[in-house]
Amino acid sequence: MATKRSFPDSFIDEDPQKALETLNEALQGDSDNAEWFCQRAYAHILLKNYSCAANDAKKAQQLQPSLPLAFMRTGIAEYHLNHYESAHAAFTQGHQMDVSDNSFEIWIKRCEEMMGETTQNGSVNMQTPAVPPVKHDWYQTESQVIVTVMAKNVPKDGVCVNFMEKELSATIQLASGENCNLHLHLLHPIIPQQSNFKILTTKVEMKMKKTDAIRWEKLEGEGQESNIKHFDPNQYPSSSHYTRKWDKMVVDISEEEKNEKLEGDAALNKLFQQIYTDGSDEVKRAMNKSFMESGGTVLSTNWKDVGKRKVDVSPPDDVELKKPMDSKGN
Repeated sequence: MATKRSFPDSFIDEDPQKALETLNEALQGDSDNAEWFCQRAYAHILLKNYSCAANDAKKAQQLQPSLPLAFMRTGIAEYHLNHYESAHAAFTQGHQMDVSDNSFEIWIKRCEEMMGETTQNGSVNMQTPAVPPVKHDWYQTESQVIVTVMAKNVPKDGVCVNFMEKELSATIQLASGENCNLHLHLLHPIIPQQSNFKILTTKVEMKMKKTDAIRWEKLEGEGQESNIKHFDPNQYPSSSHYTRKWDKMVVDISEEEKNEKLEGDAALNKLFQQIYTDGSDEVKRAMNKSFMESGGTVLSTNWKDVGKRKVDVSPPDDVELKKPMDSKGN
């Protein structure tokens, strides 16, 4: 029987960055572990990634609503984001679950003091600027829905993504130091355990595994059975409102290639290709046999001629054919 992994506070205190990486890997394999989300929130708090910490702690609340520690982590993260009312609510709710933990009372008092100062000095000056929205795009394949956020030079550990059955929540730390939030209510369910994200030089890419191979009409909303369509590989799906007919596009490209004017060897090769494409099975057999047996020096379309004999090498008149040397160099 496998031993259940644990990540105590002491482990995270020793090296928060290493602990964060370890917890990221662990949660990829088990995305429903409330305690691990709590501990990853703690790692984010120590690293001052407060938005990521709040997201993880709230996810832990959803998974295990009776876990006081989830409310403690949420409150601390919200407090450092200057969201004192939200922090106060989290601490109050957690204290109701565990009245023996005096630290809830201390944090509640701090929040009340800060809320009092905010009221006196004006909430506009005391509150942090609103987090800027994330510009994102999306497309899909038969098995995945991919959301991309165009953000350059995002730190390796500056992304926190939570995949849920019908929700995607992400906090991305920009190169400027600002945190951007993305929260989507998905049109159809996904498989969180088989979903992942990747940080690239110019963007963050989040791949969500579809539960069914159906085409999503849009990224967000409420999907209805009557609107579900099977995935059409000829229609490239994306967030664009413009629909391309890809099979028609291929035909158009082929017509352009056919009408292209070539010269010299290119024109000759194109002619041979056209003869081969339009030719009968006998013509194709003749061309293949004559070309292979003659070492590329003869190309015949007459199967009645080449079909009953070996086609000899026949170089141009101004080219001298050299026989290959044997093993003795003769």
